[in-house]
Amino acid sequence: MSTQLLFYQQAEPVSAEKHRKWSLDTDSTFSFASKVNSVPITAVEFPRAALEYPLVFAGTGDQMMPAVVLGIDDNKNLYVDSAGRWTGRYVPAFVRRYPFVFSATDGNRFTLCIDGGFKGWNQDGRGQRLFDDAGERTEYLENILKFLQQYQVEFQRTQSFCRKLDSFDLLEPVQARFTTPGGQRRSLSGFMAISREKLKNLAPKTLADLAATDELELAYLHLQSLNHFEALLAQASRRGTAAAATAGKEARPAAKSPPAAAAGKSATPAARAKKKAGKRPAQK
Repeated sequence: MSTQLLFYQQAEPVSAEKHRKWSLDTDSTFSFASKVNSVPITAVEFPRAALEYPLVFAGTGDQMMPAVVLGIDDNKNLYVDSAGRWTGRYVPAFVRRYPFVFSATDGNRFTLCIDGGFKGWNQDGRGQRLFDDAGERTEYLENILKFLQQYQVEFQRTQSFCRKLDSFDLLEPVQARFTTPGGQRRSLSGFMAISREKLKNLAPKTLADLAATDELELAYLHLQSLNHFEALLAQASRRGTAAAATAGKEARPAAKSPPAAAAGKSATPAARAKKKAGKRPAQK
């Protein structure tokens, strides 16, 4: 993932002057995400996303972020079908926020933008309007803003978590290896995973601090999620891609069951925000 925009093609600031009559067809499909094999994910999403997707880490330095692996080919999302439906149970917030996005300006100031090239936009009143006839924000747009504000809070919290993992030298490069139906060996690389051994060997106080902030739970959710590489390959086989559902032993680091833990209070604010943010951001 070289960019935080991925499928955004034509980002432009939202304004009442230009977009007063614009409406968003909220029944639009997820076809826009059909050609990405991973998307960023925030820490608050780990408990749900880790139930069905592999979670890895990608990027370097301040650009390090967790990512949901959605495919084994560069331009193929195995969880968007030919009709544009998302076939997984959980849709990452990065996908649900589309076609809206914040653009950073002047340091910590953010401007609400949209992908003006998205096919769901219209001026026929289909779906949700952004502004009323007087040029005031609609309730829908206000809820989108709240959703994106909460997303930005969780994004920054996730960056802090990644910096902490980096400072403890817990991340190591990993490859997922598998075999095609014809016996050809393939690999998926360019990401990192937490070293289980390094994690266990942290000082007791450091482990206690991580547990107190729920970050130890996040680490084990990540490790457990790596088991889903096998399910990803099975999904590829069902979708008729070039890859097989035969996972080699190298497909993931050894992962034992994590200690039992609840999702934590940190999930609550984001969950509330998602319910208010309109049909696209709300989790199906």
